[in-house]
Amino acid sequence: MDIEGTITPIAFVRQVLFPYAKSRLASFLRANREDYTVKKSVASCLATAAQENGRHADEQTLPTILSKWIDEDRKHPGLKVLQGLIWDEGYRTGAFAPQLYEDVLPALLQWQEQGICLALYSSGSEHAQRLLMTHTTDGDLTRLFVEFFDTRVGPKTDPASYAKIAGKLGLPPAAILFLSDSETELDAAAAAALKTLQIVRPGTTVSARHPARTSFAGLDPTAALDGSPYTPQTK
Repeated sequence: MDIEGTITPIAFVRQVLFPYAKSRLASFLRANREDYTVKKSVASCLATAAQENGRHADEQTLPTILSKWIDEDRKHPGLKVLQGLIWDEGYRTGAFAPQLYEDVLPALLQWQEQGICLALYSSGSEHAQRLLMTHTTDGDLTRLFVEFFDTRVGPKTDPASYAKIAGKLGLPPAAILFLSDSETELDAAAAAALKTLQIVRPGTTVSARHPARTSFAGLDPTAALDGSPYTPQTK
């Protein structure tokens, strides 16, 4: 399942996490310039910036570049790693705690009891996903998930990414149900032969190409995998 807009409100990411990362970019990069992971991510971001702008980018201008990328919700792997590292501090100090939609946790617990394998797939880094699920207002929920997939498997709009996920889970694509609020992500998953279901939250653009529900409550994933139709639910 997707995270942002599916199990957590988009507002938490856009109005809390993104501003927190932007406000600390410059100081974080200065303080951690010798860290191997930071150096690798910085080099990746600088290479992309130089390629796109047609001129050399340096570490002094990088915070400005990355701030712009954050505003654009850029899915650059290097940026996602850096954001996750910065958010680590915020989670550890209690600066914020993510809240899941109220229908999510009861469903996750029920599905786990049914023996259903649960996994996350987000454009945020695996580290960022684990941080978020560790520090929810419902407690540490990382135990509920067997895998945390990020863009290292590929973009969320590329069918090949979902084929890789199926391979890593050791399951045929048709045995996997993907839950997301995003029509383009669902399109890609369906193109890879995964079953799909759109979760329609406030502000979601409803898809005409995928079955939809407004809540995890009452959702039986095995029904979708058995081919039983869902009645689209929209507000």
